[in-house]
Amino acid sequence: MKIMKKSFYYLMVAAAAILLSACGYNQFQQKDEAVKAAWAEVLNQYQRRADLIPNLVNTVKGYTQHESETLTQVTQARANATSFKITPEVLNNPEAFKQFQQLQGKLSSVLSRLMAVSERYPDLKADQRFRDLQAQLEGTENRITVARQRYIQAVADYNILARSFPSNLTAMMFGYKQKASFTVENEKALSAPPAVNFGK
Repeated sequence: MKIMKKSFYYLMVAAAAILLSACGYNQFQQKDEAVKAAWAEVLNQYQRRADLIPNLVNTVKGYTQHESETLTQVTQARANATSFKITPEVLNNPEAFKQFQQLQGKLSSVLSRLMAVSERYPDLKADQRFRDLQAQLEGTENRITVARQRYIQAVADYNILARSFPSNLTAMMFGYKQKASFTVENEKALSAPPAVNFGK
């Protein structure tokens, strides 16, 4: 009798494993990890950009006397973007994700204005340190765009799985909700790197 109970138990466990696998449980694990990895890279590139800003602001400050408002806006936007609390829930909370996008979009916008300032200051445009920082910023903005595109694709793959039958049943059973992604409107704004003009 005990042997039959054990056999039945193992048979049920095996059946459950096959059922979960057939309904996409393992795929959810893989795609969720892919989303997390892509998100980590987005955050990494945004942090790289944030780390460049203090040197950029200090270099610009050394050449400009009448741009304190722009410099203050850049510093404030950076502070707002870096102080936003990033938790795992951000990926599953559309409102928090939208707030994150807005803060990063604001930082992109004020950085564009800061880069435009250099047009009024030939000595600043000629400064090698400033030119190096511009090149680093441009490269970082390109990496942000690539990282964001990879994240968008990872989220799309996950969300398709969450909506498709029969994996949507697994999603409902285990509480796998669709994940937030960059919106089209925000993506257009964010994908435009700050204007970087080397004066060539």
